[in-house]
Amino acid sequence: MPTRSSCTSILIGKKASADGSVMIGRNEDSKAAWPKHLVVRPAQPAAQTFTSEATAFQLDLPANALQYTATPEWTDEFGVFEESGINSAGVAMSATESAYANARVLAYDPFVTDGILEEAMVTVVLPFVTSARAGVQRLGDIITTYGTGEANGVLFADHDEAWYMEIATGHQWVAQRIPDDQYAVVANQLAIQVIDFAAPDVMTSPGLQEFAQSHHLWQPGTPFNFRQLFGTYSAFDRTYNTPRVWDGQRRLTPSRPAEPTASDLPFTLRPDRPLQVDDAFAVLGSHYQETAYDPADPNASTPHRFRPISLARTQEAHVLQLRPNLPQAIADIHWLALGVAAESQFVPFFAGAREFPADYGRGGLPASLDSAYWQYKLAGVLIDAHFTRFSRDLDAVQQQTHARLLASIAQADQASTGLAADALAALATTASAANADIARSAWQAFTMQLLQTSTDLSPLNFNTDANL
Repeated sequence: MPTRSSCTSILIGKKASADGSVMIGRNEDSKAAWPKHLVVRPAQPAAQTFTSEATAFQLDLPANALQYTATPEWTDEFGVFEESGINSAGVAMSATESAYANARVLAYDPFVTDGILEEAMVTVVLPFVTSARAGVQRLGDIITTYGTGEANGVLFADHDEAWYMEIATGHQWVAQRIPDDQYAVVANQLAIQVIDFAAPDVMTSPGLQEFAQSHHLWQPGTPFNFRQLFGTYSAFDRTYNTPRVWDGQRRLTPSRPAEPTASDLPFTLRPDRPLQVDDAFAVLGSHYQETAYDPADPNASTPHRFRPISLARTQEAHVLQLRPNLPQAIADIHWLALGVAAESQFVPFFAGAREFPADYGRGGLPASLDSAYWQYKLAGVLIDAHFTRFSRDLDAVQQQTHARLLASIAQADQASTGLAADALAALATTASAANADIARSAWQAFTMQLLQTSTDLSPLNFNTDANL
């Protein structure tokens, strides 16, 4: 059964981005070989009942479910794990960022064995909400009623707001709106700090203050620091979690000096410059490049001291970009990099598409090369064998392909002007397929070049006489 142990998330407010986009993204980390698919879930007019394959959790779902994109597992044996998507109302959701609560709070509100888990959250929330706030509220109501079996962070966004929700115990949670001119990087910790219960940019579980006060966790009149009250503070955090937050923040706000083991890194920060979507890619693909901690650098002095953001166990990475001033079917882009973010390509799929290319819906165990997931994993394995040798070639194909994909998006944007709903859906479908083709063609050629070059890099090689 796949375990959910380590992800890294990023959220970007609309005034922190260069084009007014709201963006949320995450690396989904579990197993090095565990395929993911990209699908479109059609609208469902009839009410249904969701039954978890992982627990006894069951929930009656409302009628009129919206269409949405999703990245489910190749098998539903252990749950659906749809993980991320954008619905037809322009709401994005990514679930989850696994987290840890301290023993003290779990003693008073333990996890619920048959409560909702990560595997179900996108499925039972995203098709039924029309704003990011409504997404927080729906998931919060489910947790209040049914409880949860794990601590998690959940990302929501719409065209106006980005929200980060943290579920700490069986029924206690808090959510905070990311300031429009700021961003957040989160890494397997409870990250939200001091909250103002009267502020409109905060939502919490019912009775959170009373719960904390009654169990002598917090005294009225003192700051309610959710991270300190409910989270952990350990050597594990300073090795596994906080260094990743530092790595993201050093990239986006290099003017702010900090140390990777600092326990007081802020939850949100202003970037030093307006952020592009590829800045989010760079964070999700980061492995401490140009520092002493880079595990891919043979000259790094302490290359395995800290857990990097991008690592072999990433199944997929996504950035959900909600762009302004365009029709929703084209405005909202589900960027997807299958496999390891550092060694893959973020490909843009328009949320209004009726379907996605067939190879994005194929792939399981054992591996098969008719699958987009396994095609990108093949390139990654060839790169891994000689990472330093191929790093410049990798960067070149990523940048060249990204430029072509941006040009393709611009063409679709221009073509969307004045189109009716059906024509927009058709455009979103064909343009998404074209984007997949651009990336597929570039990376298949790159993979063949890696294969050709690698044939002469064997440890069994020897300098031989060409005349013999």
